[in-house]
Amino acid sequence: MKFIKISVFFLSLFIVGSCSTDDQKIDFTFLQLNDVYEIAPIQAGAYGGMARVETVHQELLKENKNTLLVMAGDFLNPSLLGTLKVDGERLRGKQMVSVMNAMNFDLVAFGNHEFDVPQKDLQKRLNESNFPWITANVKEKTKTGSTFFHKEINGKKIPLTPSFIKEFSDADGTKIKIGFISVCIPSNPKDYVVYEDMYAQAKAAYDELKDVTDVVFGLTHVKIAQDKKIAKLLPEIPLIMGGHEHTSRSVLVENTLIAKADANAKTAYIHRVSFNKKTKKARIRSELKAINSNIKTDEKVGAIVAQWQQVLKTKIKEIVSNPATVIYTAKTPLDGRDTPIRSVQTNLGKIITQSMSFAFENQVDCALVNGGSIRIDDALEGAITPVDIFRVLPYGGAILKVKISGNLLKRVLDYGILAAGTGAYLQRFQAEKVGSNWYIKNKPLDLTKTYDVAFSEYLLKGFDIPFLSEKNNNVLSVYHPKPSALGSDIRKAVVSYLISETEKSVLN
Repeated sequence: MKFIKISVFFLSLFIVGSCSTDDQKIDFTFLQLNDVYEIAPIQAGAYGGMARVETVHQELLKENKNTLLVMAGDFLNPSLLGTLKVDGERLRGKQMVSVMNAMNFDLVAFGNHEFDVPQKDLQKRLNESNFPWITANVKEKTKTGSTFFHKEINGKKIPLTPSFIKEFSDADGTKIKIGFISVCIPSNPKDYVVYEDMYAQAKAAYDELKDVTDVVFGLTHVKIAQDKKIAKLLPEIPLIMGGHEHTSRSVLVENTLIAKADANAKTAYIHRVSFNKKTKKARIRSELKAINSNIKTDEKVGAIVAQWQQVLKTKIKEIVSNPATVIYTAKTPLDGRDTPIRSVQTNLGKIITQSMSFAFENQVDCALVNGGSIRIDDALEGAITPVDIFRVLPYGGAILKVKISGNLLKRVLDYGILAAGTGAYLQRFQAEKVGSNWYIKNKPLDLTKTYDVAFSEYLLKGFDIPFLSEKNNNVLSVYHPKPSALGSDIRKAVVSYLISETEKSVLN
């Protein structure tokens, strides 16, 4: 009996001792990306690269096994690789999903650019992904209403969820359940997408989580002003990891930190969280980590990226021989972000249209390109290569020299102004509006005159400007460049123009 009593005594001590080691405090880490369109480093290898991000990811996992890699929306599109055809089918984000699978992403949110791809392609990417997706306010339109998007696995439809729960435990036995909610900006209307009220759905998702988790975080893809409103609506959320703006920022709204990294993995946010279960308080230490050439490439992910890049290089070499050569240095960032490029004249838009004029030895009166052709949704700075230009104009297309009546040219220019905010907005060269009057090459536009205008091939198909096509009687003639000519591909023209500008600056 003595033996039994002693055993029980020591067992009791063990249990008490074990319980006392649980300090009700736990540390975990988030590695946050947002708005990543390119899997490889950009701008001559200076910035970004998913294989570099994976090196940081692995280092954080060694530091703390309770580390989550998350994406706050926008990764399927736009990208240069995504426009290419492999085995007769455009990639449309397939390359990104394959890389993200290799990186073992823990959670992603929908961004507005996910809906750039056709419904059937989005479904393929969902099915291919090994990671969970969340969004509370975006649903798939059905014949009878709407439902959450889903994955199809082994013939079964598995609905996505408006929220996500993750459990962590640490060495001393502390356990925690953390929740995530997500909403997406309703800026990309599609006939297969339904956008519900983001604030109402954010609150509904939070209400479902608050009693079954210890703490809830945000993983959003909305404007910063909308993130701030969510923070005020749900002040118990200590951290909102967001996307959409493309430039890094960190804003404190009362007790909520809102953080966004730079687009294309130029930076990533590392959030080290210490949570106290007794006080229900989270202490967050955030670090904006530069992703650059100082970070080694992860071998496994790097090998996958290299395979996709070889596909890209093969395609680009059909048009330019040295796609990785630095052709220009942008001391001021060249603005190709979606909102400005479709609303105002930008320096990148001017370079593209100047290049169109350059393709015809500047023997045109003006040059016009639709903002929607510029697909990079980012700003270029520093060393620029032909690959960057292909990222800007992934669909290419010829530059056409068109004789057009002054009357029709005015209609086209007016339409472009009225289309501000859409892809039909026109980036221009030598066509400026002063007050209510248009000036071509610094002279008032003459309605009775015939003008030579360099148009992007797409514009003359009538998709953006319905009355602008070769069938219009005021389109007097159209010159199509030969395949060997500079104007045969707008990207070739921009590359040549930038090289010439660089050579001029060296001579001067």
